[in-house]
Amino acid sequence: MKQAKMILDRDYVISPIDKRLYGSFIEHLGRAVYTGIFEPRHPLADDQGFRKDVLELVRKLRIPVVRYPGGNFVSGFRWEDSVGPKHQRPRRLDLAWKTTEPNWFGLHEFVEWCKRADTEVMYAINLGTRGVLEAQDVVEYCNHRSGTYWSDKRISNGAADPFGIKLWCLGNEMDGPWQTGAKTAIEYGRLANEASKVMKWVDDSIETVVCGSSGSTMPTFGEWEYQVLTECYNSVDYVSLHRYYGNPHNDTPDFLASTLDLDDFIKTVAAICDAVKGKKHAKKRIHLSLDEWNVWYHSNQQDQQLYKNEPWGTALHLLEDVYNFEDALLVGLMLITMIRNADRVKIGCLAQLVNVIAPIMTREKGGAWAQTIFYPMMDASMYGRGVSLLPLITTDKHDTKHFSDVPTVDAAATMDDAGNVTIFAVNRDLAEPVRLQLDMRSFGDMTPVMHTVLHHDDMKAINTEANPDEVKPVEVPVVIEDGAILLPAASWNVIRFVPGKA
Repeated sequence: MKQAKMILDRDYVISPIDKRLYGSFIEHLGRAVYTGIFEPRHPLADDQGFRKDVLELVRKLRIPVVRYPGGNFVSGFRWEDSVGPKHQRPRRLDLAWKTTEPNWFGLHEFVEWCKRADTEVMYAINLGTRGVLEAQDVVEYCNHRSGTYWSDKRISNGAADPFGIKLWCLGNEMDGPWQTGAKTAIEYGRLANEASKVMKWVDDSIETVVCGSSGSTMPTFGEWEYQVLTECYNSVDYVSLHRYYGNPHNDTPDFLASTLDLDDFIKTVAAICDAVKGKKHAKKRIHLSLDEWNVWYHSNQQDQQLYKNEPWGTALHLLEDVYNFEDALLVGLMLITMIRNADRVKIGCLAQLVNVIAPIMTREKGGAWAQTIFYPMMDASMYGRGVSLLPLITTDKHDTKHFSDVPTVDAAATMDDAGNVTIFAVNRDLAEPVRLQLDMRSFGDMTPVMHTVLHHDDMKAINTEANPDEVKPVEVPVVIEDGAILLPAASWNVIRFVPGKA
């Protein structure tokens, strides 16, 4: 049997974990909103038209923050369209996704939905087709108490108390040629600087996220972050990263090695941030917001057909990836990578939350169910709180088509305020279990209390409305022999310890 070893020490702390690491994303795209979180005619709709079955699943994920309303959508969005009486809101063409936005669901509705979902708002402003004045106006509308045009407009629209939105995105993927109002790094950096400055003049308690490059394969990557931050370093708090992975060629070992790229991506952007910090002799450190991440490739061909057959439709079945078991393993590996980089990655948004490349799927007037990727996200959000510990892992390594020295066992560990320790571990070996030796001597007496395993013999197994539990974690007996625990082949594992003897 293959062997691996992990050494943990309670004093080897990487960083406290920001709870916002386990956030998500709702965009006006496909059925994320309409027949996703909002379906007034559904049998389980509440008094606001929110689907209660979806809210129940969202609460299980313990999502601390949700980014809204985009995404590519936001670069052509007029926020004023989304407030006021619904019958007076205009219908607009959404150039980003070639659909029509009716604005039946808007800012007030989303703020209320977040309250019922036990989460907070991460609001994105339009810096594609709009500018500083609109950025000022929307912060005034949301966060100023009263006595001005926009704050009184909010009150007249039914919200006496300010929304108190604390986290704001300064546009989206502004170096992407697909973006409405795409910009050069200098153009965008100057605009982001002025927008963030003025927004904080309105409310000095907010934080802002500036757009990094749309991806490391972009010709602008690296130079974009450096130039943008050179223009706005002192006005912003985070820089965004977006990363999606796919397995279109059905090479599972290479697919599961993708997180080596994610780790390199994170460290590269952090290094660029620190280079600008040094250049400016700045004291503050810019942290990272990985505010779009997931697996995304299953729905590509279907989407092209939808655009062809239903141009400018509303709530089309776009980006509805049906996730399988191997996708869940990669999502778990991505979460492990984020936890191990918790010193720099403070915000994460699994993109997205419902129907659109999402852990939760719905059927119009029908059921809601958890996809395979739901479970690693739920586990990490539930138990990955407190501080991130530095795991020293010894394991076999292997090569794949695009990666070398890929660890067979990858893991992260956390310790909460009560001293409980959680290990998240993936065995990448598709055929053989691994015996993981645990060295936790610095913790004193610890009792293992839980071991859950997400595994399926079929890497392509999926969950459906008719069979929602095909891929689901199973709690197994906690068996530690000679200080080692067994990780089944191709598995996501959550192992919990509490202080004291059994």
